[in-house]
Amino acid sequence: MTSKDDIRAAALKRRDALIPELRIEMSLVMAEAAEAIVFDPGTVIAGYLPIRSEPDLRPLMARLAERGARLCLPVVLDRQTIVFREFVRGSDLVSTGFGTSGPGPEAAVLDPQLLLVPLSAFDGKGNRLGYGAGHYDRAIARLRDKGMAPRLIGAAFSCQEMEAVPAEPHDVPLEMILTEQGLRSFPQGL
Repeated sequence: MTSKDDIRAAALKRRDALIPELRIEMSLVMAEAAEAIVFDPGTVIAGYLPIRSEPDLRPLMARLAERGARLCLPVVLDRQTIVFREFVRGSDLVSTGFGTSGPGPEAAVLDPQLLLVPLSAFDGKGNRLGYGAGHYDRAIARLRDKGMAPRLIGAAFSCQEMEAVPAEPHDVPLEMILTEQGLRSFPQGL
């Protein structure tokens, strides 16, 4: 079996090979495809701002806000923990760790009901491979410990799909994946 590091490296190499103009176009298509995400007004949705060659979710998040979502972004508090701070249009952003930006400490900390999850690779069963630090795994576990069952929608380019991604007992599968090819649901329990 291929190691997680090898799978991650192969998927990220594919993503990095996309020219920036194509990534922009694909991100805009993803924003349109996100209209298929169903949620009630007032739902707290966590997005993220792009780093490296990730999809740019800012147009998508703007559309979600127009539909009544309450947005938040991840903030790295320490090497182990992320929280989600409220993201309000026009608010100042600060460096929030690992090359990311987000709301400052004055922003409210929210518990998202739906997470748009960054990833390096995914497979056809909804397994995801993050960047290796485990931030999202721990954040999802904390939300579940509070009795929440956040919906998990991966956000990636279709070139990041791999034949199989190893899943460990603590790994929570994605409900859906959003790519430039649209929004796709995963049957759970396979």
